Amino acid sequence: MSLKAQLEAIIYAAETPITLEQVVQLVKESVTAEGAADEAEVKSRVRSSLEELVGEYGGPDHGIEIRQVAGGYRMSTKPEQHEMVRSFARSLKPPVRLSLPALETLAVIAYKQPATVPEINEIRGVDSGGVIATLLDRKLITTAGRKQVIGRPILYKTTKEFLMRFGLKDVSELPSMEEFEKLVAESFQSELIPAEEAGQDERSDSAQVEITESSDLKSSA
Repeated sequence: MSLKAQLEAIIYAAETPITLEQVVQLVKESVTAEGAADEAEVKSRVRSSLEELVGEYGGPDHGIEIRQVAGGYRMSTKPEQHEMVRSFARSLKPPVRLSLPALETLAVIAYKQPATVPEINEIRGVDSGGVIATLLDRKLITTAGRKQVIGRPILYKTTKEFLMRFGLKDVSELPSMEEFEKLVAESFQSELIPAEEAGQDERSDSAQVEITESSDLKSSA
């Protein structure tokens, strides 16, 4: 990977303006391996590449730019694109808000799918009926028929919305459980609602799920 590509990726991923010194420390090893004699030369190469990137992104073919802000570098939308970005932001759906129990249930379904409520309850050790209703409402899971056992419980699986939310091509791209937990934390951290706050609604949802499944069973009997 070229130095400019590394710098571009670092600036893009940084949540706050990243300084030249920080960048130098991050790429020092790879730049030294390419022949830089000392840290002064590394810094010189990094500065030169940053200036090239700033110039490239300053061209009319880019809608974003790399600017120096508060002593560091960061990517931002060009002023002439602000209205377009505002229009796009207004068109987005409200953010998904999930409780921690809902996230746990979603993880179980994602890795065991298709799964029934009793199977999910056994893994989690608590009743998951309420959070199932929440996940259905958020379109993160959907029904996948009924399991051919006594009572014929409903099976659940993840949806296209779930794949879009986590940037997956299909479920075969699911990361390890550890990576999934980190992904969940990063994706939903600012959107979580306390479990206690969600408890009442989810207990109500649980009753609705039980009524629905009971009705379904009667109609299929």
